[in-house]
Amino acid sequence: MTFRLRAARADDIEHLYEMAKLTGGGFTNLPADRKALGAKLERAATAFENEGDELCDEQFVLVLENAETGAIRGTCQLMTQVGQRWPFYSYRLNTLTQYSQELDRTVRAELLSLVTDLEGSSEVGGLFLHPNERAGGLGLLLARSRYLFIAMHRARFAERVLAELRGIIDERGGSPFWDGVAGRFFGMGFQEADYFNALHGNQFIADLMPKHPVYVAMLDDDARAVIGVPHPTGRAAMRMLENEGFRHDGYVDIFDGGPTMVALTDDVRSVKEARDCKVAATDLKEGERAIIASGRLSTFRACYGARRINEDGTIVIDSLTADLLGVSKGDTVWSVAR
Repeated sequence: MTFRLRAARADDIEHLYEMAKLTGGGFTNLPADRKALGAKLERAATAFENEGDELCDEQFVLVLENAETGAIRGTCQLMTQVGQRWPFYSYRLNTLTQYSQELDRTVRAELLSLVTDLEGSSEVGGLFLHPNERAGGLGLLLARSRYLFIAMHRARFAERVLAELRGIIDERGGSPFWDGVAGRFFGMGFQEADYFNALHGNQFIADLMPKHPVYVAMLDDDARAVIGVPHPTGRAAMRMLENEGFRHDGYVDIFDGGPTMVALTDDVRSVKEARDCKVAATDLKEGERAIIASGRLSTFRACYGARRINEDGTIVIDSLTADLLGVSKGDTVWSVAR
């Protein structure tokens, strides 16, 4: 397989724009807007150039490249500390229990409360794979390479990491959750609000959204049915997140009601199990399948490969992997079992 993940560059913008047009909406981190995408790439370039080890508000953009053709077929992003430029809002689903002694009756009501609990967390998001490449484990490579990047630059990320999954979008491109909750207060449809959020952030939510809890029982059936439910195309992503140690703790997206998954960064499987080793040789014929990464920041690369870790802590990899990563004997690579 000749695909590798690498740091995005300014000249990747047209590839990203063409992929953004395929998302179908509800994909805030990958808007179909050249200006917004250009701003993301500029911000990523600044983050890649920062050689420090401090935690601050940064965004990294990675792309999946066919090393033979140069075609860009996927992308993903990492945000180091959300909620710094504007509040990071979520709905938290909780339960209010009330008891009437006169009626001898207990009533439990589910509430959606507007919160900023996840502010300051890191976020993995913006993952999109071209429809023609959704086979061969490339989605897994995109997703898990992000955790290797975190392990390799651990000081640049927070103690907690989140992932927002897109919620249910109907056949007309609308959101039953938005229509049933926020849409009643804003006088705009889901696509307009989602697009505005992608370009300008969600401060308008703080300005106009009622701060009191929403009783779930008062919502229509369509809105209630999609709370915390991922889009059909995101179910596999949800399983991958669960396999990494992420859990859904009742947080949902304020726009489409999709689940927000949360984990302690050091407990994420691919962060915890990542190993850095010096390359002893690049002539391995058979070995354990793994995701292997090299470089730092702007020179980051990751791909599937074969590895054998020796008793002395060095690693032997196959020649194709060495070529894709641009490494040779004596260099350091990071890896995690596939």
